[in-house]
Amino acid sequence: MKRSVGVSVVFVALAAVAAFATVDIGQFSGGITEADAFIINQLLLPRILTAVLAGASLALAGAVFQSVTRNPLGSPDVLGFTQGAATGALVGIMAFGGGALVVAVSAWIGAVGSGVTIYLVARRGGVTGGARLILVGIGIAAILSAVNEYLITRANIVDAAAATVWITGSLDGSTWSGVVILAAVTFLLAPCLLLTSRSLRVLELGDDLAIGLGLGVEKVRLLTLTGAVLLAATAASQTGPVAFLALCAPHLARRLTRRTGPNLVPTLLLGAALMLWADYISQHAIPNRVLPAGVVTGVLGGGYLVYLLAHQRKTGQI
Repeated sequence: MKRSVGVSVVFVALAAVAAFATVDIGQFSGGITEADAFIINQLLLPRILTAVLAGASLALAGAVFQSVTRNPLGSPDVLGFTQGAATGALVGIMAFGGGALVVAVSAWIGAVGSGVTIYLVARRGGVTGGARLILVGIGIAAILSAVNEYLITRANIVDAAAATVWITGSLDGSTWSGVVILAAVTFLLAPCLLLTSRSLRVLELGDDLAIGLGLGVEKVRLLTLTGAVLLAATAASQTGPVAFLALCAPHLARRLTRRTGPNLVPTLLLGAALMLWADYISQHAIPNRVLPAGVVTGVLGGGYLVYLLAHQRKTGQI
């Protein structure tokens, strides 16, 4: 427990350093002008808060998915939820003009719709197995990815460019209205999911043992998946499908705390820190050019996924 608290404090410190580095107060040493105040208040602060809330939401959702499916590959990226968000956003851009609110709502509907579809298809005989969720999710993700590619080829050049940037995952469009939406959903759902930590830990033991211990397995699975899907959908609707953060954060938190089980609090704190640093790196990796944050998380997360698969093969898990 002491190690978990210490690691969590380190994650908070890392997030704070990234936030201050993003604002870079030193550049305003000559005094803050009205233009500087606008940049800080209307551009940088919404960007930082969006990164914190979206990163925490995606990481927490990933931890829940991995516990429910009892699979280290369980995450919104792998299970098709982010692809569903992308499909919704593409429809919003192509059919309704692509305003910020339209894209956000369309992406949210797409993510939730894909989540409901995956759950219903994976459900058999009143039971939703973790392995079935993974397999169905991978299949749905492949289908939606193909649909997204087709939609982009059918879009005009302006819509296609906007869609490509959004699908990559970026914090460039962060606004105070988006922060309010993210904060409302995160502060409503995150505490509810944190309260299920003990149930998730029991669920990881297997359905038979969990039932023997008196846990309502299917009820817990449905409630936690619903909360995780809503968190991931809301985050993706504001930032786009930021790749691999939801997959990597739970694993890294578990390794650093050296504790088995969900580790929900360290995971969400690490998710916020990772998103902030990914955004900072994306702004400074190439001079005079800003990369989408999803590019950074994709490179780092993709490398971690290769390592994870290699480790599982070495230990005989796959």
